[in-house]
Amino acid sequence: MNMLINAAGTVVADALRGMAAAHPELVVDAENRVIVRRDAPVAGKVGLVSGGGSGHEPLHGGFVGPGMLDAACPGEVFTSPVPDQMVRAAAAVDSGSGVLFVVKNYTGDVLNFAMAAELAEEEGLRVASVLVDDDVAVTDSLFTAGRRGTGATLFVEKIAGAAAEEGAPLERVEAVARQVVTGTRSFGVALAPVTTPAKGTPTFELPAGELELGIGIHGEPGRERRPMMTSHEIADVAVDAILADLRPDAPVLALVNGMGATPLLELYGFNAEVQRALAGRGVAVVRTLVGNYVTSLDMAGCSVTLCQIDEELLRLWDAPVQTPGLRWGR
Repeated sequence: MNMLINAAGTVVADALRGMAAAHPELVVDAENRVIVRRDAPVAGKVGLVSGGGSGHEPLHGGFVGPGMLDAACPGEVFTSPVPDQMVRAAAAVDSGSGVLFVVKNYTGDVLNFAMAAELAEEEGLRVASVLVDDDVAVTDSLFTAGRRGTGATLFVEKIAGAAAEEGAPLERVEAVARQVVTGTRSFGVALAPVTTPAKGTPTFELPAGELELGIGIHGEPGRERRPMMTSHEIADVAVDAILADLRPDAPVLALVNGMGATPLLELYGFNAEVQRALAGRGVAVVRTLVGNYVTSLDMAGCSVTLCQIDEELLRLWDAPVQTPGLRWGR
């Protein structure tokens, strides 16, 4: 197992120590597994909290900062954080204006965030939750009841984060987040399997010369396995799968996301094909983000996420953001 680690059992703790050293603008509690923006709580501001298993970086800890999340709770690799982490995070960012939990639709995350919301409310915090379930590939996978939460999480955290940064009340921030979820769909492809530090070997088999269409971010099975395809062909499959589920009647934001081991050279080439496919189907793209944002450790592959927007959502997307994983306008 060739990995840049000390031991499988210390991967997350070591990463958090390194993150703390690299980003003094964050308060990184490696013992309690909570990452908080240093100026939290911000007076009059709704707090945004998210989290999930480690291994998807920069999601979620890399999106903590002005204009996005106020706190994130990293679990062990591909394992949900626990309610105590979420309650601690909520308490750290609550200014009296309430806290919004952004929850990807994985069974452990859903159950633990629900329990955390109850515990936080018992402590006097006002909490709302938004469930992200954008993946069109499969329903009821190994990790979920219903659709998986994937690339839409970035759009929810950025756009709802901008609304919160402007001082919008909890009800408005929640409504914006739900609007983004409703108008966003994703589809992923694996070119090579993922290896977790604990297992040390690939979590699934994918023979050379084949790919998996509709894969999840934990290596869950997709819709089907096919012989290797060209970037042109993969883009058509991904775009058609999304548009079969959500036909935009407005412009979209596009995320062409790497799964962790795919070079930017390939991702930009794939983006060219995604843009071609969308233009040919009459879909207008107003902003595009290309890179590794919602990853799966060392999996080779990509995903496409489309977010239908209006003028207000576009304004919030363009608003300043300053986090380790996403920054512009500041």
